[in-house]
Amino acid sequence: MIEVRDLRREFVVTAKAGRFRRHRHVVRAVDSVSFDVEAGEAVGYVGPNGAGKSTTIKVLTGVLVPTSGHVRVCGVDPSRARRELARRIGVVFGQRSQLWWDLPLRDSFELLRAIYRVPAADHRRRLRECAELLELDPFLGTPVRQLSLGQRMRGEVTAALLHGPELLVLDEPTIGLDLESKERLREFLAELNARRGTTLLLTTHDLDDIERLCPRLVVIDRGTVLADGPLADLRAEVAPERVLVVDLEEPAELDGFPGVTAVRTEAGGLRHHLTFRREDTTAAALISAVAARAAVHDLVVVAPEIDDVVRRLYARR
Repeated sequence: MIEVRDLRREFVVTAKAGRFRRHRHVVRAVDSVSFDVEAGEAVGYVGPNGAGKSTTIKVLTGVLVPTSGHVRVCGVDPSRARRELARRIGVVFGQRSQLWWDLPLRDSFELLRAIYRVPAADHRRRLRECAELLELDPFLGTPVRQLSLGQRMRGEVTAALLHGPELLVLDEPTIGLDLESKERLREFLAELNARRGTTLLLTTHDLDDIERLCPRLVVIDRGTVLADGPLADLRAEVAPERVLVVDLEEPAELDGFPGVTAVRTEAGGLRHHLTFRREDTTAAALISAVAARAAVHDLVVVAPEIDDVVRRLYARR
């Protein structure tokens, strides 16, 4: 679905170098980036501000022409076949709108149907499906300018899907949304990927979006790819520790277990945090050893948060 090889994108920036002089220099926003996305995948593309995420997205969607490198999206060169590509992809920018501000949401959808020349029957079917899953019916007749941010973002996602794209590119789709709106949108996108097989490429600073939607993570910083692989493998690579949190019936000492690297105690010895590495011991073995020593009231195994995983990937640079 997406094929990127040695992508490079440079910009010429002009700055004052004196009272009457200006200095021009080249900024390399994306430098030798390579990755593939297969049909039906859901991939998170993350990095700090200025890492090159939005530049990459603009190249993939044909908005920018690459300085050098090989790029194919849906089998075509984005910069040379923008019209063909536009019919095959959907794009949602969290801070850009493709809806008409003063028109009811329903009219915006109808205009997009005409622009993309979608058959009326297909348009009705897709709109009905999106309206049901995203609960659009109460505000389909409301002008876009009167919608809340959460309602508008649900409308933006629907607008990007009405022509039946093979690939959906989302740039900060949950920015500014409340918790309920975020979860509704995440559930819809997960269903879209699982049921329709629509390929998702997601850039976001909200790593809960990645955790919920994307089994694979591509991490970019300063225009280069730092890591690319399944989220579970990246967790195991940079954050191999797990924590077993144990609540006991009565206070007890829990130390000296094989494979445990640290023990932290709370609530007067009733709660213990046992840090262990999976290559040294398993959660099952550690739970059995704890249960043999003390009466356990409750327990949970805590994996590293995705924020910590990404932070360690940045630090590894």
